[in-house]
This record gives sequence, structure tokens and C-alpha cells, in this order.
Amino acid sequence: MKNATKALKPQGAGIWYRLITGALRPFMVIFTKRDWRGGLQLQKPGGLVLAMNHLSWVDPFVAGHFCHDQGRQVRFLAKAEIFKVPGLGAILKSAGQIPVKRRDSEAAAGSLLLAIEAVRRGECIVIYPEGTLTRDPNLWPMSAKTGAARIALTTGAPVIPAAQWGPQDILAPYGKVLKLFPRKTMKVWAGDPVDLTDLRDQPITAATLREATDRIMRAITLLLAEQRGEPAPDRPMARSAVPPRKPDSA
Repeated sequence: MKNATKALKPQGAGIWYRLITGALRPFMVIFTKRDWRGGLQLQKPGGLVLAMNHLSWVDPFVAGHFCHDQGRQVRFLAKAEIFKVPGLGAILKSAGQIPVKRRDSEAAAGSLLLAIEAVRRGECIVIYPEGTLTRDPNLWPMSAKTGAARIALTTGAPVIPAAQWGPQDILAPYGKVLKLFPRKTMKVWAGDPVDLTDLRDQPITAATLREATDRIMRAITLLLAEQRGEPAPDRPMARSAVPPRKPDSA
């Protein structure tokens, strides 16, 4: 069933966060339709990791809209290049967003520590475990990095899997042309927390992180298959099979 719970006021929202959501939410309401499900998973107290598939540069606006409607202030781990845009970078930092230098392992680890601290304070962190827009030709999730699993296993916080479908109709993956009309339906369906019970008391090793990550991505993929009404592939596309994009086209 669709979650029809009345939206709550986000907790701990700073001035820049309120200004951004105040400006963007009316835009999203006007130009998109919504199919939100499972929002009650976000309304439970305490920190959490919301793990989602990645389809379009529009995704953060959709995820932010979904989380705001559940009364949760959202924090994203976003690529550091965005924070270098004059003015925008300062606003994003003031709004509590976390830059990630994807090609700098030490800096990326520091970003994860910031995310871990935020979750321990009871905040909601949105992560796209794939680390980039999917390159699967049919837009299924690819194999993923282990950041979401590390945050969850370090903090003990739940991982809520969520699938989205619709942002790619507004802006295709790596596209540059917005298609706002006719209005597109943004589907975000959140599922039950991923069961990591048997992994939480184990040492956080590469094998443990990979197992947790595979469970997270499988949960997201199954939700997406339900949204799309078609079977998911048996195996995700491997990130190692994806050729790197040129910097000027990323």
C-alpha cells in the first residue's frame, strides 16, 4: 500500500537546508507525480542508511523529496567536484552534505567517517552504493561499492533499501536535456531493513563487507523488479566491466 502518512517537519534542519527544500519541493510537486511506498521505514527513530539505485542526475532531488515527506532531513555523500562550483559548494556544505573524493581513498575514508558520525547522531544518510549512474543498458543496478555496508556494520544502524524508477524519464543517464512534460511519476519504494544480523558481530573484513553489500543490492534490485513488473537479471553488471567515462562527459 502507498504510504499516506502526513509529512512531518524535518528535524534539525539548518537555514540552508530549509531554504533549499523550500525552493525545490514546490518545483517537484508541480512538475512530477509521486508514488511513495514504505515511507514508514524512515519515520522510525534513530539513524539509518537509505540505499538506492542510481539512474539520473535528478535522483538526489527525488530522494530528498521522498525523505522530506517522511519528516527526515537528508544528507548525501556527493562527489567532491560539485562542491567546487562557486557558491554552490558553500551552500551544500552549510546544508550538511558530505563531499567524496572518489579517486582519493584516504579522503573517501574521511567522508565515510563523517557519514558514520551523522548516523550515530540519528541522521538519515542517502547513499547510491553503485557510486555512479548505472551503465547497465537496461538500467538495472550494477555491482556496488561497500560504503553503505561499512556505515551500517560500524554503527549498527539499519540499511533501508529503496528502489526508484522515473527520474530517467526526466533526465536520461548522462543526459543534458530535461523532459518535464508530460509530468512523470517518480516511484520510490522503500523496503524492510536488510537483514545483516549474522554479520554485525563479525569482524569488518572485505568478505563481510562484500556479503553485506550484495544483500543490500539484491534487496534494491528486487524492489526495482517489482516496480517495473519484470524479472531482474540473475547477476548485476560488474563495475569492472564498465569502461571509464571521459572527464568532459561525466
